[in-house]
Amino acid sequence: MVPSIRDLHDTELAALSAAGGRREFGELVRRHGSAVRGLLRRMGAAPSLADDVAQDAFLQAFEKCAEFRGDGPFAGWVKRIAARLYLKRIAREARYVDAIETDQAAPAADTDGRMDLDDALKGLSEVERLCVSLCHGAGLSHPEIAAAMDLPLGTVKSHVKRGLDKLRARLQPQAQPGRTADVG
Repeated sequence: MVPSIRDLHDTELAALSAAGGRREFGELVRRHGSAVRGLLRRMGAAPSLADDVAQDAFLQAFEKCAEFRGDGPFAGWVKRIAARLYLKRIAREARYVDAIETDQAAPAADTDGRMDLDDALKGLSEVERLCVSLCHGAGLSHPEIAAAMDLPLGTVKSHVKRGLDKLRARLQPQAQPGRTADVG
């Protein structure tokens, strides 16, 4: 019995895609498209821009599918492609150069007290959001981010640390009246 396309591993689908398998690549897009678009939105892309860049990333991935060696997950590989494409796009627009720090952002909690990472990310400066998203969302190393954004390595490390510190502060549950916060 021939296995269903949905039963194949990403590495097998990528190998078949490299040989021209459009159906197999379509399965990879189905599996990972929303994660790629989600990363791009967390990096600051508007939904329509995230869709456009994700589409461009998958087109590029299809063309370079033979280069995917399976050393890591396919999702991580295509997310790195998408992140780099997005960075190139915003570099052309030079939007991140004049990023303004927004230290007065309110904690990102809804009425039930739940924290929302997407809202918390919006409270970071654009360059911090990009650095944190590239590091923890796309899996790029600090040197890779520095090269992609044309920033000094120390600056990237500072943006990632400062961004993570701000996220931790915003995502901390707020002490409720009558309750004591755990200190540990």
